Amino acid sequence: MKLITKLFLLLIITFILLPMIALANTSLEDIFFKARVLEITETKKVILSDGIKIHQQNIKLIGIEDDFKNKEIFFNGIQDYDVVNKNIYKIGDTVLVAAIYDHKGIVKYYITDYVRTKSLKILFIIFLIAIIAIGKWKGLRSILSLGVSFLIIMQFIIPKILAGLNPIAITLIGSLAIFSLVLYLTEGIKPISHISIISVAISLVITIVLSWIFVEWARLTGLSNEETGSLINLAGNTINFKGLLLAGIIIGALGVLDDVVIAQAAAVLEIHKTNKNLSKKELFSKAYRIGVSHISSMTNTLFLAYTGVSLPLIILFTSGESAFNNFGQLVNNEDIATEIIRTLSGSIGLILAVPIATGVAVWWAKKTTK
Repeated sequence: MKLITKLFLLLIITFILLPMIALANTSLEDIFFKARVLEITETKKVILSDGIKIHQQNIKLIGIEDDFKNKEIFFNGIQDYDVVNKNIYKIGDTVLVAAIYDHKGIVKYYITDYVRTKSLKILFIIFLIAIIAIGKWKGLRSILSLGVSFLIIMQFIIPKILAGLNPIAITLIGSLAIFSLVLYLTEGIKPISHISIISVAISLVITIVLSWIFVEWARLTGLSNEETGSLINLAGNTINFKGLLLAGIIIGALGVLDDVVIAQAAAVLEIHKTNKNLSKKELFSKAYRIGVSHISSMTNTLFLAYTGVSLPLIILFTSGESAFNNFGQLVNNEDIATEIIRTLSGSIGLILAVPIATGVAVWWAKKTTK
């Protein structure tokens, strides 16, 4: 009954807070809306000044939402310049259109991309069905935990960073809040939860210190990629970009630290329950051997996760088409150096989490026994 009450209260809080999340518009003059392709009035193959051949289209559209609903508009896509998005549209496609107003109030329409929300919603529904069907109550609690993480990130971490507060401190507080709430929700108020929170807090602090030292030593700016660089143009920008880089490392590390510390805490408590006459050294040794087996797999998981995000960049740098001539020049690039420091710092924090979690769990087990 207590569990059902907790889940019900958390569900209410989630639905209350979720409508508060809003995405800021990049410009007061720009309006984005959905439209459907009615007619492709003209398609033309254009050869640009650099020799690249692209297809451009003039398209007739009809708005399907807001003030533009049932309004016919035209997109003139045949121009003498290149665009990053080279989508070829067909009749019936649902697209996202930007209405751009100039200083005279004259509007021009631009198709920015396909509308993908339907496919994303279907995939999310499949995810919900799978996790509830397989995980039952545990799966439902996992979904609610995901909602808690999302709310804390959107309602606390991001607004505070945008307000100019220290990204490292804010992310550390938010990450520990996420981990604590999620753990108490999924595991309950038990010794394993207390042990895991203490272990994660220690491991995260070590990861932060290590990352900060090498980010400073390598003189990383946190402005190497296009997404972060675009934040410079935010009105009243006071963001600490180097701190933002470290904040990203914290959140990334938290995603793998929880598995390690929970597994170690559980191992220690189970071994201790089996034989309470074991000394601290014996208990630590037995549990530590279990934890060591997780290190290689979890470190590899962290490496593959960061590599997957940076894969297009790595392919470009190793294809021979970039300006770098050797491996030394490649890793010296800030984008690559950032991912290396991110991966290695997170991995070191992950490795150290095994003895930390084991030690904290052994201390807790022996203390409670006495």
